[in-house]
Amino acid sequence: MNVLDRMISAVSPERAVRRAAARQKLKILNSGYSNYGASQTKKSLIGWLYGGGSAKEDIQENLSTLRQRCRDLYMGVPLATGALKTCRTNVVGSGLRLKSQIDYEFLGMTEEEARALESKIEREFALWADSPACDLERLDNFYELQQLAFLNWLMSGDVIATLPVTKRVNMPYDLRICLIEADRLSNPDGDTSDPHIVGGVETNDAGEVVAYHISKHHPLSYDLTETGWTRVLAWGEKTGRRNVLHVMSRERIGQRRGVPFLAPVIEALKQLGRYTDAELVAAVVSGMFTVFIEKESASSDGAFGEIIPEEEQVDAEDDSTIELSPGAVVDLNEGEKAHDMNPGRPNTAFDGFVIAICRQIGAALEIPYELLVKCFNSSFTASRGALLEAWKMFRMYRNWLANDFCQPIYEEWFAEAVAKGRIPAPGFFADPIIQKAYCGAEWNGPAQGLLNPVQEVEAAEKRVLNGFSTRDREAMEMNGSDFYRNAAQRKREEKLLREVNEDGRQEPGGKEAGQ
Repeated sequence: MNVLDRMISAVSPERAVRRAAARQKLKILNSGYSNYGASQTKKSLIGWLYGGGSAKEDIQENLSTLRQRCRDLYMGVPLATGALKTCRTNVVGSGLRLKSQIDYEFLGMTEEEARALESKIEREFALWADSPACDLERLDNFYELQQLAFLNWLMSGDVIATLPVTKRVNMPYDLRICLIEADRLSNPDGDTSDPHIVGGVETNDAGEVVAYHISKHHPLSYDLTETGWTRVLAWGEKTGRRNVLHVMSRERIGQRRGVPFLAPVIEALKQLGRYTDAELVAAVVSGMFTVFIEKESASSDGAFGEIIPEEEQVDAEDDSTIELSPGAVVDLNEGEKAHDMNPGRPNTAFDGFVIAICRQIGAALEIPYELLVKCFNSSFTASRGALLEAWKMFRMYRNWLANDFCQPIYEEWFAEAVAKGRIPAPGFFADPIIQKAYCGAEWNGPAQGLLNPVQEVEAAEKRVLNGFSTRDREAMEMNGSDFYRNAAQRKREEKLLREVNEDGRQEPGGKEAGQ
């Protein structure tokens, strides 16, 4: 109580009480966000249990559980499997392909020289990328490694790739790609006392990532014959070479590890999976139509059609289960009655409920419902709108994968190719901007596809004629092809057709037909 209140209370206690009550009312009046989402007085929000922390508390400390649950959903819930594979197929498909884009104007080259050098670069890169020799495990080629890396990112939230150098017979390039599952990037011995190491990612005082701690064993494996951690510098101290690629997508400032793609919808997917399983079992049980016969006196006879030979029973030793057979006729003893013989399956409300939940899951994952369940029974406009919306997300992830995985690996390979003299690039190691000019590239993946080919081809022609696009870009967008290769192939085909037509106009004796 301030001085004025004490004076008023001494002269007029009733007035002082009214002032105190008015002051308490002012305290509970809401303003701004406190009248809405931050309200502490609304009954609809009082029961909201909430809490928050930094990216470390909110994300890192929950990652192990999130990863294992997301992998379990992928292995057992069809909708979760479909969501991840839909992303994988549309973002990566058969692999993002290199299209060299040299900045020939900066390098002082003619367009013809640039095209010849780009063809040579793509040919040399294909020698390395098309072979499993680019994989340290020698199992997959570069494009299959893209699929594996992206699918693991979807399931685990991030994926690690190191770039060791190993010599191999009949392969001029020594660069290798080693993919490492996210669980192996962890703090040594699980020690969390060092604030500079979070989830196996080590930073300096400025927050810069300087090293990664990679375990020699998988933390979830029962085989612990080889334990220990290896500290790998993020960048080479002398060369500045990139030693580790950490493929992740951040959603919080200060975040060091990625969140699995299905994390926001784990509960919805699991509950939907349980509901689907329950409906499936109920439908199977309902399909085993059973007749119950009620008798006036007890009977020791076995039920007609109900008895399953013990050797054919799945769990004959378990007395707590009853095995049913289709078309069984079951005897009931005196005084026994059968109830709930018709479970009412299939459930007519099942489809509508699942569709509603799938729409919410699709909205959270940025995958339209039609694409999520591969059901295009709406109008042409609705289906086209759904595909266009989905491809915004697919292109975003494709650009992200190209920037964080494909391009860094390509630049490492290019440096080796120049160092070994297989690709001529004067000044490549002298100036970083020259390196950038030589390493320019586009990474093209599967095309979106055409719902109405005639209209969309006409639209592409108008975009090219009005300068809104190029033939090269339109060819890539429509079917993932290369305009220059298409033009060269057309030139060969037209030449061949002319030769065929000329031969057709000649008689066997060399005279033209009709003479």
